[in-house]
Amino acid sequence: MIDTHCHLDFPVFDPDRAAVWARARAVGVRSLVIPGVRLVDFEKILGLRGAGCEIAFGLHPVFLADHPEDGPARLEGWLRRAAPLAVGEIGLDFQVSEETHAAQRVLFEAQLRLAMAFDRPVLLHVRRAHDPVVALLKQLKFPCGGIVHAFSGSMEQARAYIRLGFCLGIGGVVTRERATRVRQVAAAVDETALVLESDAPDLPPVSRYWQRNEPACLAEVVETLAGLRGVAVEALIAATTHNARRVLNWREG
Repeated sequence: MIDTHCHLDFPVFDPDRAAVWARARAVGVRSLVIPGVRLVDFEKILGLRGAGCEIAFGLHPVFLADHPEDGPARLEGWLRRAAPLAVGEIGLDFQVSEETHAAQRVLFEAQLRLAMAFDRPVLLHVRRAHDPVVALLKQLKFPCGGIVHAFSGSMEQARAYIRLGFCLGIGGVVTRERATRVRQVAAAVDETALVLESDAPDLPPVSRYWQRNEPACLAEVVETLAGLRGVAVEALIAATTHNARRVLNWREG
């Protein structure tokens, strides 16, 4: 399995990061992607690259106050220096204060343009903003694709992303019976559009409510997803692994 979105750099993993990674490998997670959310974290993330860990760099919309005015220019420097697998975690989060929405849009567009300049896919964070994100991707004729992290939109929005070359990130939310829309989309879209993610330490599966999530929890996610789709777990693992490598232009792991 490939965990396409895991914040293994977060301080909550500092005491036992090696053990977390060992538990993930024990259940079949062979590779993972660590997305950056703030410039101050990039050096630490870079140090975690290797042995199955790939990285992405981006300026997260929720941490807008942490990004300096020259954030996109500094991100460009990191992209040149480190050549990460993707640009992310970037996007729009309209669940937070409306006062930030205009600044989020400016930052998001700047980072999409950087991804285009460096020919990198993107890892998208989108909450209550799928239509504006799709509209901007179409406006820019964004050609690099990527992953819509923790997809929570409608079937129509899912299809719009898929037509634009994106895969949908499916994680712990799909194990929740009340998450009917996510489960319906995950069960119905074409297999080629699905990838697995933990979003650790957040969004744990039902068995770990109120606990720290880990990439090892992908085992529960893939079992649930296979059940919803009526396919064998092994086949779904093979398909989602292939999809992740394809959409991220990932030749290793």
